[in-house]
Amino acid sequence: MNSPETDFVIEASGIGKTYDEAEIPVNIFENLDFQLCRGESISVLGSSGSGKTTLLNILGGLDKASVGQVTLCGVDLQSCSDKALTRLRNQNLGFVYQFHHLLAEFTAVENIAMPLYISGISRKKADKKAEILLDKVGLSSRGNHKPSELSGGERQRVAIARALVNDPKCVLMDEPTGNLDETTAKSIQEIMLELQTQMGTSFVVVTHDKQLAYKMDRIFVMEEGILRPAVTE
Repeated sequence: MNSPETDFVIEASGIGKTYDEAEIPVNIFENLDFQLCRGESISVLGSSGSGKTTLLNILGGLDKASVGQVTLCGVDLQSCSDKALTRLRNQNLGFVYQFHHLLAEFTAVENIAMPLYISGISRKKADKKAEILLDKVGLSSRGNHKPSELSGGERQRVAIARALVNDPKCVLMDEPTGNLDETTAKSIQEIMLELQTQMGTSFVVVTHDKQLAYKMDRIFVMEEGILRPAVTE
């Protein structure tokens, strides 16, 4: 699927999300607008249960809005078939979560290269690119190690490299430093920001970590179903 040219990597208009499986429907948010420009970084702060992760999943096509429209690189996500949506995400998005979600049976290089394997790139080329990313996150000597042989910070660096290996237009991050100690979290922050600058990738970061949040270009707060710019001093 060829994506039409647009200034926005992600654009959401009038989206709302309601879970109506229960006896009493739960409204997470409604009439929410969001725009992410190329090369821009945005953070979203908010308490647990405020809808931050739900918003992130909708922006990444992992969940569907109950109402409204979301476009990724100009393509309407709601109009995509499952196959087209999977391909669109593989080509344009990277994901980083609080828990790294690495595959235990594969090495660091193989975990990083996995999105390239899925997209059909030869194993030789995929592994070569994965090794380059592994070097960028400071783990060139750990390529043949499996996740069980890596520290928590090392696993998260592998997860960040995996998210970037396909040269995505955007990386969506859900509490990327939330499971790390303060020193390791700071190291991960520095790596994230350096790679974002080097590669020109857009970032959307959902976090409780204000230190990380306030290093992004724009900061928002999700509260009571409303997404508003954070008040900065």
